Amino acid sequence: MMRRREALGPLLAGALGGFVPVKAWPQDGKPAGPTAPGVCQVVDMSLAQQDVSKDFLIGSRAAWQEINSRGGVKGRKVRHVVLETDGSVASLRSAYETARDDAANIAFAGSAGDPLAQGLAQLMARDNLTMAHLAPWLQSRAFDGDGRALPAFASRSEQLEHAIKSLSVMGMTEVGAVYAGSTEHAVYHDDIERSCSALKLRARHFQPGGDIAALGQRMAPGTPAVLLFLGGTPELAQFTQGLETQSRQRYLIAMADVNLQTLQQMGAARKTPVIATQVVPVTNSSLPVVRAYRESLTKFFDEPPTPLSLAGYISARLTAEVLSSVDGAWSRASVLAVAQKTSSLDIGGFRVVFSGQRRLSSYVTQSMLTADGRVLG
Repeated sequence: MMRRREALGPLLAGALGGFVPVKAWPQDGKPAGPTAPGVCQVVDMSLAQQDVSKDFLIGSRAAWQEINSRGGVKGRKVRHVVLETDGSVASLRSAYETARDDAANIAFAGSAGDPLAQGLAQLMARDNLTMAHLAPWLQSRAFDGDGRALPAFASRSEQLEHAIKSLSVMGMTEVGAVYAGSTEHAVYHDDIERSCSALKLRARHFQPGGDIAALGQRMAPGTPAVLLFLGGTPELAQFTQGLETQSRQRYLIAMADVNLQTLQQMGAARKTPVIATQVVPVTNSSLPVVRAYRESLTKFFDEPPTPLSLAGYISARLTAEVLSSVDGAWSRASVLAVAQKTSSLDIGGFRVVFSGQRRLSSYVTQSMLTADGRVLG
């Protein structure tokens, strides 16, 4: 199993030439073989995304082991195949073609993180692939209603609107947007502007010319006290360490890709409170799905509960619900037909409503990493 990032590292290159092999594993950890129909989970284990993907995958594995230990879905055990990529375009393309060309894979389910999920959706659209893309960690709304994707979690724009609306209620008129790099700036700038404009807030944008910790050190006294951070956990930790040298109190709001537990382990600056949006219930919730998740995590993995692994668990449970609604044999066409007709799903109290596969109801909350190192829901 992949370990959490042990050091703060640069983002991996976005594209590598040539063929890049991928690791393929079923949920029991043994090399996969072309046997019973199953679902394929593609995950990005690059430095830039492994904080998200590792926890998301742990939650999915726990769910599938729980489901199969109880006899599977309608008496049929599900073959859960995992394809790991390295964050490059070539690696994703290789994983996609591996899954596409194996007729035993009847659906994609739980692809993570967000750049990979978007890239996978684009490849499926390019080929007009008759195959469902169930409950991916897909933060973009660009693929809502594309006929394949069945997204279960709040989009990036919905998270931003939730975070920014809470600021406008506080009477603030200006917010800073800090990007981990040029890639994040290109992807999220327009969403920030759109959300701020709708809530009558002015956005000021900041991106590093190099070291993101140095950007934190350079934040002038006149910059906004509340900053939205668009980037990963290690970059956020570095940025807070840069802010530590300043006397002005600031508050950071991060999106659901940030893992507050990992941020705590990486030594985020103690005097800068960090608030992260969450798209699943808090992990100590009394909802049935959360109780089942914690029981499975305790039984199958020696890992602490996190929102991202809960999201992975919900993703697998949603996929199982779709499979359970298929009449007759499982196939790509039969699973896709059910996904396209799905209007709502209730996974142990976590409810999602769709209209033509477009999310109509989205769950967004916030958690805080306090100055004394506690994570509060």
